Amino acid sequence: MKKILVTGSDGRFAQVLKNSKSKLNLFFASRKDCNILNTNSILKIIKKIKPDIILHTAALSRPMKIHENNINKSIDSNITGTANLVKICNKFNIKIIYFSTGYVYEGKSGNYKETDAVKPFNNYGLSKLGGECSVLMYKNSLVLRLTMTEKPFLHKEAYGNLISNYMFHEDLVKILPKIINKKGIINIGGKTQSIYDFAKSKKLNVKKIRLKNSKKFPLNQDMNLNKLKKIIGRNI
Repeated sequence: MKKILVTGSDGRFAQVLKNSKSKLNLFFASRKDCNILNTNSILKIIKKIKPDIILHTAALSRPMKIHENNINKSIDSNITGTANLVKICNKFNIKIIYFSTGYVYEGKSGNYKETDAVKPFNNYGLSKLGGECSVLMYKNSLVLRLTMTEKPFLHKEAYGNLISNYMFHEDLVKILPKIINKKGIINIGGKTQSIYDFAKSKKLNVKKIRLKNSKKFPLNQDMNLNKLKKIIGRNI
């Protein structure tokens, strides 16, 4: 069975994956175990684990304003660190699976396919796209453009006019074995619906509100999931 090294083991998704009953052969690395800004640190754990695949979940995401207020940290965490991993994967012919985001799309027209043009609407999306660029230069790679959130839902309010593909981290854990051997780019998310409808479908008690500033945060962020559906053999 292929060895899979998971970076960012202290992160939200990695914790869910660690606590799951996944049959994948997983090895988890915290920032202390694998500092992606230090190539010697990366090399040390590569030589120790000898992975076939690196599942790169280490990233800087929230709070979103940090990507505006501290671009150095955003660049280091999401672009420079990812590029360091890619160069070492290239050296040892290790596959890298990169956790990106649906925020790389413009978010205005919706139904974005993997082949559509990208135009991030904020610095977080730009930072993740920067990481994508280095990953996609390396052919032994897979980019997952994700729309995920924690379970239970964190908020007491949800937008009724913002369309997306929210899914829980646990949903990705279930389908991960079916996509782990793919390459290229795959949009990953749940059913296309408003954030409010997603929350209500999970029987969550949330208040419906409207997002008014669509210039800052576009309203049609949903992705086309046909490629994913074909891979897993069912609807999301």
